[in-house]
Amino acid sequence: MAISSAGIGSGLDVAKIVEQMVTAEKIPLKKLEARAEGIQTQISAYGEIKSLTSTLGDIVSKLSRDSAWNGVNISSSNSTISGSMTGIATPGTYNISVTHLAQAQTTIVGGAAAAALAKDETMGASGKITFTVGVGASQVVKELDISSSDTLTKIAVKINDAGMGVQASVVTDVNGNERLMLRSKDSGTSNSFSVGIDPALTKLGQAEAQPAQNALIKLNGVTVQSASNTFANTLPGLSFTVSEVTTNPATLTVKQDTESMKKNIQEFVDAYNALNDLLAKSTKAVRTADGKVDESAQNSGAGVLQGDSGTVSLQNSLRMLTMGISGSDGAFKRLSEIGIQMLEGGKLSVDATKLDKALTSVDDLKGLFAHKADSLGQNGGIAVNFKGFTDKLLAYEGTLNNTSDALEKKLKSNAAEQTKVNERATALEERLYKQYSALDVKMSSLNALNSYVSQMVTTWNKSSS
Repeated sequence: MAISSAGIGSGLDVAKIVEQMVTAEKIPLKKLEARAEGIQTQISAYGEIKSLTSTLGDIVSKLSRDSAWNGVNISSSNSTISGSMTGIATPGTYNISVTHLAQAQTTIVGGAAAAALAKDETMGASGKITFTVGVGASQVVKELDISSSDTLTKIAVKINDAGMGVQASVVTDVNGNERLMLRSKDSGTSNSFSVGIDPALTKLGQAEAQPAQNALIKLNGVTVQSASNTFANTLPGLSFTVSEVTTNPATLTVKQDTESMKKNIQEFVDAYNALNDLLAKSTKAVRTADGKVDESAQNSGAGVLQGDSGTVSLQNSLRMLTMGISGSDGAFKRLSEIGIQMLEGGKLSVDATKLDKALTSVDDLKGLFAHKADSLGQNGGIAVNFKGFTDKLLAYEGTLNNTSDALEKKLKSNAAEQTKVNERATALEERLYKQYSALDVKMSSLNALNSYVSQMVTTWNKSSS
């Protein structure tokens, strides 16, 4: 808050004096700003820790579910036969011979049994067409009223609007005459239908062009049929589709998808190592010659969370989890038994040969990772234990959020302290300028008095002479 006239009366360099005093008042700001920078760095570090913990939590969550261990690969020796999973499929090999494919029934109305109909020709008489669709308890009977003014096109619309599983369309033959084509909406004998035509409708005759038919195959020598070309309920957890009659049996092979399992395990190791590396870097301590932590080394190689007991405890807890024992009754109890070892510094390494051997015993491997914990939350598999731990860390009131919140409060408190220092400095600056301005006024008055006195003395001296 500079005042241009300050110092004129006193002859002092007021601006420089005030600047030096305000600078001295702001000295605490340097420490506060440095501390704020450190706190912000810690907040960022905890943000990274939360992100990597979340990544680790996602992969262990996957490994703790049955779906991670039930995956299969399906292959076929014939491209006209394909399969897909619908649930938990049992590995195995299936020989499939396709005798014939499923087909929908097709019936032609206005065919050989009646005179050909010209385009848009009306029926000329009224009557009913009765449809009997399906078989057994699901059979549906429906009558349609036909008027003398109806054409085949209008009849087709009535059939389609009835919604009884029969689709109608009008086709024109090579002679330009119209035929009414009726086709069951779905294939298979259970969707067959019959048509009853009122004798009064003399222009409508019918001829069956294609009967309904189920797909028929031999599965490992057993005859199986399906209303469609997809066999969805023949094998548990597996659906397969045929698209061509075969002359030689095709082989459908279902194998456990061990490659996906191996990939998931490697992702677990990678996610763990990424978090472990960050924690090690963040808590790295620089020590003095006597082995004590050098607190002054924060900016010379020390981690941003050096000496933070919570972070060190988190790092140790994660390492202990990797050395835990699964509660499974399977052959594998520890990660080391499937080739996952801890190296110096806490990183995990994977012995691919040993892991491949473990993948030949998927049930035992699943037990190691995904064994369910007991009612007390104990004796779970490795992935189950990790999931419980990461869930607690990432909970709304978990360790990571609580620590981040505490750091945010420190940062706000620091900002408030900086504001106070700046306010004190501003107040000091204003007060000093007011004081020096007052001094200037006083000094000006004194200088004027001094000048007057000097003049009077000079006058007296002259008169005395």
